[in-house]
Amino acid sequence: MKNAHQRAESHRIAGLKAMQSRLWPAAVSEFERAARLSPRDALMRLNLARAHLHNGRVDDAIASARDALRLDPASPLACRMLGEYLGQQSRFDEAADIFDAFPKDAPRDFDWYNAHGNVLFQSQRLEDAVSAYFAALAIHVDAAIVHYRLGLTFKDMGLTREATECFRTAVTLDSGYTRALSLSLLVYQGRQICDWSNVADDTAQLLAALDSGDDSVGQRLSPFALLAVESTPAQQRRIGALRTVGLTRHLQPLPPAPPRRPGPIRVGYLSSDFHQHATAVLIAELFERRDSSRFEVRLYSHSADDGSAIGQRVRAACDAFIDVTHLSNQDVARRMRDDGIDIAIDLKGHTRGSRFELLAYRPAPVQVGYLGFPATTGADFLDYMIGDPVVMPLEHAGNYSERIAQMPLSYQPNDRHRALPPAPSRASLGLPDDAVVLCCFNQTYKISPHMLDLWSAILAGAPRAVLWMLAWNPHARANLERELQARGVDLARVFWAEKKILSEHIARLRAADLFLDTWPCNAHTTASEALWAGVPVLTVPGPTYASRVAASLVTACGLPDLAAPDPDSYVALAAALANDPPTLAGIKQMLDGRRMSLPLFDTERYARDFEALLQRMFDRAQAGLPPEHLPASAGG
Repeated sequence: MKNAHQRAESHRIAGLKAMQSRLWPAAVSEFERAARLSPRDALMRLNLARAHLHNGRVDDAIASARDALRLDPASPLACRMLGEYLGQQSRFDEAADIFDAFPKDAPRDFDWYNAHGNVLFQSQRLEDAVSAYFAALAIHVDAAIVHYRLGLTFKDMGLTREATECFRTAVTLDSGYTRALSLSLLVYQGRQICDWSNVADDTAQLLAALDSGDDSVGQRLSPFALLAVESTPAQQRRIGALRTVGLTRHLQPLPPAPPRRPGPIRVGYLSSDFHQHATAVLIAELFERRDSSRFEVRLYSHSADDGSAIGQRVRAACDAFIDVTHLSNQDVARRMRDDGIDIAIDLKGHTRGSRFELLAYRPAPVQVGYLGFPATTGADFLDYMIGDPVVMPLEHAGNYSERIAQMPLSYQPNDRHRALPPAPSRASLGLPDDAVVLCCFNQTYKISPHMLDLWSAILAGAPRAVLWMLAWNPHARANLERELQARGVDLARVFWAEKKILSEHIARLRAADLFLDTWPCNAHTTASEALWAGVPVLTVPGPTYASRVAASLVTACGLPDLAAPDPDSYVALAAALANDPPTLAGIKQMLDGRRMSLPLFDTERYARDFEALLQRMFDRAQAGLPPEHLPASAGG
């Protein structure tokens, strides 16, 4: 007859076989029996923890890993697994505490240091994360994934050059998974510091990796990285679809929902940006002006509360604020289903901090992408994407996996309570009083050699004009000055603005005469801030959503002619306006005088149009009809 140890080992082996066959409930059952028969064996608890995790029971996995660490406090594996499982519930501070409490004299291996760095990074203990990653590299200096994560940490520390070097090292060391992750950020970071020496080659490698046909590589590339480079709508759709598949391949929709409860249409917004963020700034008044007799609004937030005034406004404007930070994706979906959400609206898409993939569980009958990501997600579980006739014309429908739902004017909501302080004097801003001030306050990753060619041509054709840009980082400033000089621009005509809080930024914007937009990624919130400040925006719309936003905004301000048809026209119009200050001043006066009546800033009208669009989506679903394009001109 077998003793307890032998029986435990038999169940452990059976559990491993069940895991190999992906029979997760059976594996849990076998490992539970093994753990009962061998209650002092930490390894049995770790096997059980793994089985619970694969079975979708993260809480049980955490409990088993915690038991294992209690039984063997010096086990780096138990410490690491517990920390990683806590991280899966976004309990990063708690996970970091587990690593901090690990005995000083206990052994630490490469995997332990790497995992420690990861939770420290997620806890935003960035300097500590750097130390942990360096300790990992001291053991395996050629670990591409650690160079990549060290790059992410440096990026968050604002050390853009160091981040770029880390991403380039990762690309050099790896030909697969980590190379794909790093390529996207290498392109982005190179553009962020305006070091264009390798950007063309890096971009070509990024697009070649996407077009290679190797889906496993494409799933690791960042869709966000394609927005500011010369990529096609087809490439943007492909990268979105690949990334979505990589995130959702193992997710299955929830069981069919019960019959709908009577009452107002329940709208659930999913985001990590209900705080001091551009999305919250744009959307706050829309929430405040909703028709609460017809629509109930719930926010599902997966970010920390920063205590900001805008965050408090957003919370106060809605019927319920649900903090889902520590819930698994499946649990969030179940909560939305249990809450009876009729229309789920994702505000993130393929941006940092997104959890839009949880909508693959289909928690709501209608699911919508909106505002946060200016491209198709490539997801087949989003029914609609909200745009307008300029930013998402119906003839572009093939560029989107979602159905196009058009607002009649601009897709972008705006807050008429946003700050509008008086303009400071130009002298206080370091600007000349007698010049025509051309500005661009876009982040530097949106600026390209081509844009600098155009701006240099504008300055050459408008001798009274100066260029005013955002000093996003010192490396970008130095590189842009060098590039402008190489194009014959006198640096005495170039001025820099430091980063400011929003109210101060809008105040100083009022000192500018004309905002020069960028493409293929336009100014978005930055453009509506300029128009709010009474500064006209000159742009050139392209074939992608991100390249058509500014055209949508100026059209909604009654200035469609400021969407130039091509780069030559952009240069000619900018120079003509700069050489004709009275005409430019007249446009500014129109924006300033008609601000509250311009369609872009008519939030009451926007709210009614938005609700009418949601009603159309809801009505189709209730009638058992599939999603279909909803043109702005169509009736209810």
